Amino acid sequence: MLTVRPAGPGDAEDVCALLNAVDVIEIGRPETDLGTVEADLLHPGVDLATDSWLAFSDGQLVAYGLVWADSGPGRVDCDHYVLPGHDEAAVRLLELMEARAHEMKGGEGEGRLRLQLNVKPTLDLGILTARGYCTVRQYKVMTRALDEAAATAPTAPAGLTLRDCAGDEADRMRAHALIEETFAAHFGHVDRPYELWLDHIDGRGLDWSLVWIASLPGHGDVGVLLTRDDRTSMGWLSHIGVTEEVRGRGVGSYLLRHGFAAYAARGRDTLGLGVDTHNETGALALYEAHGMTVHYAVNTWQLALHSQG
Repeated sequence: MLTVRPAGPGDAEDVCALLNAVDVIEIGRPETDLGTVEADLLHPGVDLATDSWLAFSDGQLVAYGLVWADSGPGRVDCDHYVLPGHDEAAVRLLELMEARAHEMKGGEGEGRLRLQLNVKPTLDLGILTARGYCTVRQYKVMTRALDEAAATAPTAPAGLTLRDCAGDEADRMRAHALIEETFAAHFGHVDRPYELWLDHIDGRGLDWSLVWIASLPGHGDVGVLLTRDDRTSMGWLSHIGVTEEVRGRGVGSYLLRHGFAAYAARGRDTLGLGVDTHNETGALALYEAHGMTVHYAVNTWQLALHSQG
């Protein structure tokens, strides 16, 4: 028997266990941390009563869904996780998520619902295509072992200096501005004001000593490296951005190698990041040239939200 109810903050451990069961099937090991799930469930832009669902089959949690709309008019994002063999639960949550997305998109025009899924997910992809979803982008999660070579501190390009954002709110706001500038042309990027951006990245719980700004004489601030050390499985490079005027001068390479060395010094053995396979700045080639390899790939699926439903 299938039953469905909204999630609550007290469900975080059960949701985390479900996501890790999906991780093991899709990528071979559990990589979801409880803190990540708690941050999702406590996000100020999510009303769990209307925006979340848990599906149980004979009392066992088999599927979880969440929707949110902090990416501007017309766009709604979602998470959908289901154990294999539970197609009824998968479809029921998709129905509920799509109906809520129609309410959230706003306006009379068309909108879109986006979902990130492993390229070989537990969800039967035939269910998605039958409902009108299509793939619009692919991302790769890449990792590198922090061996002796990676742990060596890099030599900075001439004149380049780094400062972290631990002590000064102005530097945190500057890091935000640099990310908005350097990622503006990237697929799916959303221009968010500073306070909303902090909510989006769970910035109030971020270790800002692991966020750096790069500067060059005559150019000012030219790069940003935003990282986080709150994952059990690996350190994470969330954003590496370089302003267009100084690209090709080794700033991105330096920031990447600085991240390697910084996390090796913290005792981490692996560092990861996500990259758009169609990124026009050459990021994928840069990461491959520095020894990063593909851990797994993720497709972005999209459903058009028509005004007529």
